Amino acid sequence: MKKLAVLFMSLSLLLLGACSMQPPEWAQPAKKDDLKDVKIGLSVSTLNNPFFVALKDGVQKEVKALGMEVKVVDAQNDSAKQINDVDDLIQQGVDILLINPTDSAAISTAVQSANNIGIPVITLDRSADKGKVAALVASDNIKGGEMAADYIAKKLGEKAQVAELEGVPGASATRERGQGFHNIADKKLKVVAKQSADFDRTKGLNVMENLLQANPDIKAVFAHNDEMALGAIEAINSSGKDIMVIGFDGNDDALKAIKAGKMEATVAQQPDLIGKLAVDAGRDVIQGKKVEKNIPAPLKLVIKE
Repeated sequence: MKKLAVLFMSLSLLLLGACSMQPPEWAQPAKKDDLKDVKIGLSVSTLNNPFFVALKDGVQKEVKALGMEVKVVDAQNDSAKQINDVDDLIQQGVDILLINPTDSAAISTAVQSANNIGIPVITLDRSADKGKVAALVASDNIKGGEMAADYIAKKLGEKAQVAELEGVPGASATRERGQGFHNIADKKLKVVAKQSADFDRTKGLNVMENLLQANPDIKAVFAHNDEMALGAIEAINSSGKDIMVIGFDGNDDALKAIKAGKMEATVAQQPDLIGKLAVDAGRDVIQGKKVEKNIPAPLKLVIKE
């Protein structure tokens, strides 16, 4: 009977534990009222891109305004390095992790590592496929892709031949901008070629050269970011062709190219605002406040005035 009583008590405790939906106390974010005690870790996919430099600057400016501390690491577009960087930030005892993923699938293990010890994670511009993320701060990439396709169709007419320069394979921004573009382009345009150029200007130039040779009748190009768009413009200029180029981001070089009439348009984001909103979301999480899962930053199609 004694053994049966012990077994019954053990089963009761097990069932009570299973019924509780609350994570254990050690895996809960540590609530901090004094922001001067808060240390943020920021992992950026690459600082070899003006967009992400502006994003970093937005984070640093807001951190300074709030009196917090931030440690910034550059993944250099290397998923393995980014995972190691995030592990290092965790070891350094950061209270909040802001991550701009190089690859949305690969970063999932790092997000889960942070989850396991109760460090809240905010992702910027790109999402993580797995793990608990307190908030994603990003533009509506699907809407931005639709804006680009709509503009091309209105300017060139339906069934115009277009090419697409895709971003880093595996990045959520690549998937979403492409999805939005094809939501419209597959109905109104003729996408004759698409290829990844990894969000890189030099690769954008090289890929565009190859696409032009294989598809001489292209009338427009949609690039998933301005860096690739600017590379594509160099290739187009060398070919002597007149081809419309639409980018995405709204970085300074792209805006200058639009003003000079070299680039048609860009779907402009606000990377500094994305950085600011991510810090604000992290602050709210660490203070125990409710945070929206998706925090949008507005987009605007910029053309020559």
